[in-house]
Amino acid sequence: MPPPPNRRRKACIIGAGPNGLAAAIALAEAGVDVEVFEAEPQPGGAARTLELTLPGFHHDFGSAVHPLAAGSPFFSTLPLHDYGLEWIHSPAPLAHPLDDGTAVMLERSFGDAQTALGEDGPAWRKMMEPLASRWARLARDILRPLPALPRHPLLLARFALSALPSANFVAHRRFRTSRARALYAGLAAHSVLRLDQPASASFALVMGITAHAVGWPIPCGGARSIANALSSYLSALGGRVHTSARVDDLQELPPCDITMCDLTPRQLLQISNEKLTPRYRNRLAKYRYGPGVFKVDYALSSPIPWKATECLRAATVHVGGSMEETAASEAAVSQGKVADRPFIIIVQPTLFDPTRAPAGKHIAWAYCHVPNGWRGDCLTAFEDQIERFAPGFRDCILARRVFSPADLEDMDANLVGGDIGGGAVDLSQLLFRPTWRHYRTSARNIYLCSSSTPPGGAVHGMCGYNAAQIALRRLKASANF
Repeated sequence: MPPPPNRRRKACIIGAGPNGLAAAIALAEAGVDVEVFEAEPQPGGAARTLELTLPGFHHDFGSAVHPLAAGSPFFSTLPLHDYGLEWIHSPAPLAHPLDDGTAVMLERSFGDAQTALGEDGPAWRKMMEPLASRWARLARDILRPLPALPRHPLLLARFALSALPSANFVAHRRFRTSRARALYAGLAAHSVLRLDQPASASFALVMGITAHAVGWPIPCGGARSIANALSSYLSALGGRVHTSARVDDLQELPPCDITMCDLTPRQLLQISNEKLTPRYRNRLAKYRYGPGVFKVDYALSSPIPWKATECLRAATVHVGGSMEETAASEAAVSQGKVADRPFIIIVQPTLFDPTRAPAGKHIAWAYCHVPNGWRGDCLTAFEDQIERFAPGFRDCILARRVFSPADLEDMDANLVGGDIGGGAVDLSQLLFRPTWRHYRTSARNIYLCSSSTPPGGAVHGMCGYNAAQIALRRLKASANF
């Protein structure tokens, strides 16, 4: 039965992470009455900023550096700057220190990048520049729901040639020097795949492209600035965000025409009861989660004392040594182990945003990959690895906060087993996630819009935006919208 004439349609969104807020904004911009229900006291999901160590030290709980937020096809249409979001770019997007006391730098301009990579500079530029110069068009294709006909098929085909193989294959085919291969391996390790797996190269390509096209910026004040700007803009549209409002059963929600779930399949199963068909519930139950992370937040008395001082030009530092070491670290995780020398991603935001710590003090954000749900402790190996490239690092530590995979999940239920990507991203699951029906579930008005849906993890909001567009098309096809 259609709704009464002139009744405004209503949507309830579960979860105020970037995807839930993106879905809410897309619906509100279309005239839908929107309410968002967030379990935690602060919106943002993994994009929150909290005093995790000492008073006055503001750490990002999850995401810290945001190339895909700055380059998001949806977020770039929103007036988020008017609501307090300010991007800060470090002089170089990334540094990768080596044992010889130098660092391979990923420079933002192609001229500088070509110079920095020496013999491999032309090969790097040839692979990255044609795609980075067309990022706005490419992003619309690679961040669309799957399957979908590409809007720019030749551009997407060029991307696929360097994205679908394994990172090992691409690195050894394209680059001659160990320095370029080490830099590339660190980018590929963001896939949380073994570097010999198909499509592991896609992450290296996207990370490299965005470094040149939009940079790897940090938000002034921390990741919470993204969530706060999204929430404020939603409020200006008439939407409402309820924090500390956990939803344990879909039946607790007010009557609505659309329910958007910024949840992973496991959480959706827990709250859906009989609203979903047994067949669809079985598909959700088979969903596979990826490796977790072991994360440490540091309050520091001074900047990290890198042997390669050029590391102080970059907000992000990849600590992994050679390509072979990075590959070994990721391979160990796939075997249920943690390498003695783990690959670590470090962010040092206070070098460029002093508002995040007391005057003269600093913070660092760091994690390595571990098996999903891992219960071990690798803090000694973790800090030994940092000390390898920054002797005296431990002497700078005022306080630390260690997060095991279970600790992360306790603070955000979507981080199942410490998986920060919303699910395993091997090629088969990337193509056949539980949303092959375009974000719809087996219930007509219930949609999944989390990073467990295409295009997957990272702060870009496109999972929520894509899901909202599907829901709006169905609404418009019904009477009286």
